[in-house]
Amino acid sequence: QVQLVESGGGSVQAGGSLRLSCAASGSIFSLHTMGWYRQAPGKQRELVADATTGGSTKYADSVKGRFTISRDNAKNTVSLQMNSLRPEDTAVYYCNVKGIRGSYWGQGTQVTVSS
Repeated sequence: QVQLVESGGGSVQAGGSLRLSCAASGSIFSLHTMGWYRQAPGKQRELVADATTGGSTKYADSVKGRFTISRDNAKNTVSLQMNSLRPEDTAVYYCNVKGIRGSYWGQGTQVTVSS
């Protein structure tokens, strides 16, 4: 079993910044992809950004140029620096890791951006 501990959510005004962090522990075997998803009320969960062990990254079009994902393979941590936040970024953000034994989710952290 893999445990994910998230931190860093909160409330901010439009244009502000937040940083989310996620630490993975437990039965960690080759976590090849670590990333962040989000789910706004009434909407489906969507990929925000992810990063592979090899350093490849992927971003949702809506966050490109504003969000930056970073990963520490040695510490099994992944972070998401969110700048220039917009009200439409308001959502619950979930850490997700994918390994050879499956996909795991964090408990979610609320991000609220007010206009």
